[in-house]
Amino acid sequence: MEKRVLLAVTLSFLVLLVYQALVPSPPKRPGSTPAPAAVESSQAVPESASPAATEADAAQTAPVEAPAADAVADVAAREIVVRSGPLRAVFSNRGAVITSWRLNRFFDEKDEPIDLVPADLPPQAARPFSLRMPDPAHTAQLRGALFRTDAPATIDATNEPATLRFEYQGANGLQVRKTFRIDPESYVITYSVEASLNGAPLNPAIEWGPGLGDATHLEAQSSGSFGTYHQKPQAIVYADGSVERLRPSDVAEQPTWSGDFPFAGIDDHYFIATLVRPGPARLTFQPLTAPLPGQADVQREMMGFEVVYQSEVRDKRVYFGPKEFDVLASVDRDLVRSIHFGVFSFLAVPLLRSLKWINALVGNYGWSIIILTVLINAAMFPLRHKSVVSMRKMQELQPQVKAIQDRYSKLKLTDPARGKMNEELMQLYREKGVNPASGCVPMLLTIPVLFAFYSMLSVAVEIRGEPWALWITDLSRHDPLYITPVLMGLTMVWQQRMTPMADPAQARIMMLTPVIFLFFFLWAPSGLVLYWLVSNLLAIGQQYATNRIIGKPVVRQVRPPAERRLKQAGAGKTEGARGAGR
Repeated sequence: MEKRVLLAVTLSFLVLLVYQALVPSPPKRPGSTPAPAAVESSQAVPESASPAATEADAAQTAPVEAPAADAVADVAAREIVVRSGPLRAVFSNRGAVITSWRLNRFFDEKDEPIDLVPADLPPQAARPFSLRMPDPAHTAQLRGALFRTDAPATIDATNEPATLRFEYQGANGLQVRKTFRIDPESYVITYSVEASLNGAPLNPAIEWGPGLGDATHLEAQSSGSFGTYHQKPQAIVYADGSVERLRPSDVAEQPTWSGDFPFAGIDDHYFIATLVRPGPARLTFQPLTAPLPGQADVQREMMGFEVVYQSEVRDKRVYFGPKEFDVLASVDRDLVRSIHFGVFSFLAVPLLRSLKWINALVGNYGWSIIILTVLINAAMFPLRHKSVVSMRKMQELQPQVKAIQDRYSKLKLTDPARGKMNEELMQLYREKGVNPASGCVPMLLTIPVLFAFYSMLSVAVEIRGEPWALWITDLSRHDPLYITPVLMGLTMVWQQRMTPMADPAQARIMMLTPVIFLFFFLWAPSGLVLYWLVSNLLAIGQQYATNRIIGKPVVRQVRPPAERRLKQAGAGKTEGARGAGR
């Protein structure tokens, strides 16, 4: 019995030995074998084992730790499209930022809705509502984080507000929640941000990134044609009752602004991205550059900013849209100050309202500009008529004025005797009933209206993309054929030749004015040129009417002083002879 047991054990060992010799063991997978037991300190490493071999064996036998998974995150990158009446917004769950903000009522050079988020930005560039954390590693983490959201791929906000919620929590305890709300028929984004690290609250900076993506501005920079008439992106801050417009050089001197501002952000000629009543906050502006869409080698100037709130970021508002007067006023009354009407804003605003009222009836901003120009010139007709009449009287007196000036021409300006020349001139004006200032004052009263209309048409986003007729397809851009500027210059020459000038030298100098205006108006917005052209034509018509009313100028010949004395002496003798005859 014992022999049989011994033989069975022996055969079993032989089978195992043969199996191990004939069948090789499978290769070991890294980390698949359990870690060996710790070696006691009394057990030495064999001298034949090299350090490199020891490290390789340790790397092969040590377990590989997989990166800890985020506690709250999405599994894949995706976009959420929000559609409302005035816009189409695209949010990305990577960073929970805005990647596109298209305005349905304003179009670019490709006749597509303009996107105010610049295209072709480099991957590392911040997008609107990116976060900058105190720790740069956390900032990079949030830039690439996939925020979780239960929002569908497309949201309709045309009838009721749309709310998007994004949430992320990393394995390191970094947690962020973002909430956005877009209301129907609104360019305002209402947002909230909560950030914490292992339960401790954080106060991140909210970045906007490069802006703004205005196609008109891009064309102006790339062609260099009418950049003078179109403002580049700049910082804008309404502080202490005045609007500060900060160019890159100004931002370099003072990049940070702290306070409780009614509004602050960045804008260009027609559009603005600004905080609205943010409360106490600190804003930092930064000049940036970005490639021109489709031309990576051409960089355009842009402006970016970030804001750090002094309180919790809850229900804060950003206006991201056009600088339309009524739309801005509906959001916040102070926001209309972002439109740069200039010193004559008190006149430009009523003119803008009148233009919009006429356009509501006519349906074409080109014809509306013409109609409003006719009405303005009709209102200024009495002042212009009085000015022309006064200038005509001065022209008729010019020979007598010249004779008085010639008698004192050899005297120095410091000679007290020259005061008698002024006395004689004033006596002449009183005798003829002429006021030297009466020709200038009526014209000066019309200048504020002209400049207010000029300023209004220069910045009114209402005429952006609006056609007039024939080749004028956009009143906010220059005439592509330069026909209207040339006609405007010709009408100025015509008008200048008709205007009575008391001083011939002054008349020759004034003939240079049409040339200067023609040069400056070649690349002016065609709506502005149209207004100036129609104004010139109406002024020419009024000049003809005034000349017909007052008749041709009467030219008086002034006799030399000796001839006047002889005449006076002869008159005296005649009177004496008459007396003797009596």
